[in-house]
Amino acid sequence: MPDTVEATQWPEWSKKVLELGVHSVLDVPLWAGGGTVGVLGLYSRTANAFGPDEEAIAYILARHAAVAVATARREQDLTVRVDARKLVGQAMGILMERYNLTDDQAFEVLRRYSQDTNTKLREVAQQLIDTRHWPKL
Repeated sequence: MPDTVEATQWPEWSKKVLELGVHSVLDVPLWAGGGTVGVLGLYSRTANAFGPDEEAIAYILARHAAVAVATARREQDLTVRVDARKLVGQAMGILMERYNLTDDQAFEVLRRYSQDTNTKLREVAQQLIDTRHWPKL
């Protein structure tokens, strides 16, 4: 948006950013892995502040930012998965010891309970670990 004073597309938004002193906006999507992971928003107190050179630089920065955001999300997702796997393993151990089950049987018990109660597997495992008791259906 070259000039928020002359903008007509989003009148309420334009009014609010003008109150903050913003006269020019350049938003660039952060693309990674075939999808948008965010937006790089650049704001200026000067109208028409972003020309072709600034736009080109913004797209370069957006590519770098998209990689950083996507990598951080993948790492966070991996951490969540590893933690869930640990919880399930601990819960399986409790069931194996208490009921003399094999690892496959213990996992099947957890999986079935998860499906029957519409509860995430890691939540079922955490509940069993925390209480040391099998919740009642």
